[in-house]
Amino acid sequence: MSNMPEKYSLNSSKVAAATKEWLAKRGVTNEAIAELVHFLQKDYYPDLTPEECVVHVEAVLSKREVQNAVLTGIQLDILAEEGKLMAPLQDMIKHDEGLYGCDEILALSIVNVYGSIGFTNFGYVDKLKPGILVHLNDKNDGEIHTFLDDIVGAIAASAASRIAHRKQAEREGVTTPPLD
Repeated sequence: MSNMPEKYSLNSSKVAAATKEWLAKRGVTNEAIAELVHFLQKDYYPDLTPEECVVHVEAVLSKREVQNAVLTGIQLDILAEEGKLMAPLQDMIKHDEGLYGCDEILALSIVNVYGSIGFTNFGYVDKLKPGILVHLNDKNDGEIHTFLDDIVGAIAASAASRIAHRKQAEREGVTTPPLD
């Protein structure tokens, strides 16, 4: 028997599956995120369909950086729900403390993959809190979504940015779309 430590090997399909599973457990569907994307882009692209928005949400969720943020944020929210964080972090996350900005910073790691349009879309959707963000921001149901609401907004903002960049590439006749 060897005393060598087991070599760590990350299975990407397991990370992707866990991301999808944990979003579903928290009540977040790709369609709900796509509704936010459509909200963000419908004025710019009137022919944009909800199905097209879902395709872009799925593309964003396929990125490892996004999956890492989703899994990290959801786990922190769950630990806060269970009261398993140490004070004062427990109270800051439980009450979505106004001066606690780490939830937005984690979400911005998602938006960062998709450029400056993603940043402005994120700020807009974070301020208005439409669609599923209403539920995720409800502080009266016993669930904590301090991280998840921002993560969902960031995924939607990123998908909206991806659409904007692709539509511009189409107008310019570019065959290799940016920001895959």
